[in-house]
Amino acid sequence: MATPTTLGTDYILNALVAEGLGHLFLVPGGLVDPFLPALARQGKLKPIVAAHEGGAVYMADGYARASGAFGAALGIGGPGACNMATAIAAAKTDASPVLVLTGEVPVDLEGRGAFQDASQATLDDSAVMAPLTRLSKTIADSKNLNHWLRHGLTTVWAQPCGPVHLSLMHDALTGEVVADYVPVSGFFAQSQALSTAAAERALELLGGKDAPVRIAVLAGAGVEHDEAAARLRELAERWSLPVATTLRAKGVFPEDHALSLGVFGYAGTRRATAAILSGELECLLVLGSGFNERDTMHWTVRERAKAFIIHVNTDMEELTANGDLGHIVPGSVHAFLDLMHERASELAPALSAGESRRREWLAAIKAKPRLYDVDNLSRVTAPIHPAAAVAALRKTLPRDGIVLVDSGAHRAFAGHYWSAYAPRTYISATNLGPMGWAIPAAVGVQCAQPDRRVAVITGDGCMQMHGIEVQTAARYRLPIVYVVINNSALGNVWLRARQYGALPTELTSIPDHDWAGFARALGAQGFTVRDPAELEGTLQQALAASTTALVDVKADKNCPTPVYDFSAGARAWSYHE
Repeated sequence: MATPTTLGTDYILNALVAEGLGHLFLVPGGLVDPFLPALARQGKLKPIVAAHEGGAVYMADGYARASGAFGAALGIGGPGACNMATAIAAAKTDASPVLVLTGEVPVDLEGRGAFQDASQATLDDSAVMAPLTRLSKTIADSKNLNHWLRHGLTTVWAQPCGPVHLSLMHDALTGEVVADYVPVSGFFAQSQALSTAAAERALELLGGKDAPVRIAVLAGAGVEHDEAAARLRELAERWSLPVATTLRAKGVFPEDHALSLGVFGYAGTRRATAAILSGELECLLVLGSGFNERDTMHWTVRERAKAFIIHVNTDMEELTANGDLGHIVPGSVHAFLDLMHERASELAPALSAGESRRREWLAAIKAKPRLYDVDNLSRVTAPIHPAAAVAALRKTLPRDGIVLVDSGAHRAFAGHYWSAYAPRTYISATNLGPMGWAIPAAVGVQCAQPDRRVAVITGDGCMQMHGIEVQTAARYRLPIVYVVINNSALGNVWLRARQYGALPTELTSIPDHDWAGFARALGAQGFTVRDPAELEGTLQQALAASTTALVDVKADKNCPTPVYDFSAGARAWSYHE
């Protein structure tokens, strides 16, 4: 009896379904034509057509971040692949697991002048994508499709996670595959590597006879990646350990919790800064942060914090770039916290003994103001202050709603004034930070979380870059609310440029476009707000719509961002190992 065969396109789509995906984000084109009838044959994978290939990858990135799984995007090679480059790079810098598939010409047409040929004989898409991904390979034939697809998905999931690009020659798509696909994601479900010796030493430092009393936790993105938020909260509550998060990890610890210090670093709270940089802190337990510029108050933690640091992280490349960081534990945050849980009886004498003094220390910190410039949250004058728009959206969005925050001055206002209560509810591309990322990424988030309300805080500069993807949300009637902080400027850049004179100010200013009208032209509902008193009511209308809605907030650009501590750190910092 002959072994049943499957076309390459069907094999790929069946594999994505087997791995648990429900959506594929794509831009159709000649080099991926074979996928179109295959998608018609595959009833379990919903195709979402983006306006731009970069948008498709941003959607897949959002899908991955919101679901905890991976996202997948499809487009043509050559111009399509190049359009994806920034989105792929953003996924890599934030360790977001994304599979990117691009189509190529047939093998026998390589290098012969075929239209849009970007194969290894010409532009070589796989080489272009190599530095932007964890893996970039060309699959020339359906016979090795099984091997490379499974290897690619293994690389997507291997720590640190990240994007993988597979350039698919026409022969791989239309040829037959004999192998049965075996999913790989299950292999990583309980894969939590940890350096045992380093972890044991860390427990000795925390629970030994000279154990510190004033201990704080700085939770980074690794807590989210490792699904370790619940364990972190359990241990923090057991021993009254104050917890700050990085901006990338905002939400992994509820910000209205009695032990929450809020965000430390860029757009951080006054309390987190006071706790971590005060001379009273004895030990800082850093979980899953690479200690980049924004996580560390422009790298000032090493210089200003007097505390001994215990640092748990999977990515040693990140840690070794930042000099002496105290005691390093290579491995999974979840595995380390599980070890703390298992050894609770051994840690309890020391950690419990210092609990009352730790609570007193925390109470003194929390007796002081949490945020800067709180009067701006309720400012009643027009143009609208961005902080007032953030506050109004937080009041109207459900507690379990998901907000995506774009790049610009609004990131600082949202990071400082927004309160997040659960993991994967505050989503932002915080490392590379491409403008306009949140607009398409929200499509992926809403597809991954169809029963949750999703909102986007973006700006008019971001809308100029990827605002067209509002039509994708509207096309599929996704109930996303886009809040555009329309200040007629490239906000952060304008705040810097205005000090240099008239021309720099002009170059960083933007015409006041009618973004509500733009949204309506794309099939969404559009609202405009000029009066702060109308913010909450208008946002409630937008949330009540059964489809995509955009709120154009006419905002004041002359509003300093609440990053005073970070700016002070940047001014004071000097490079040295």
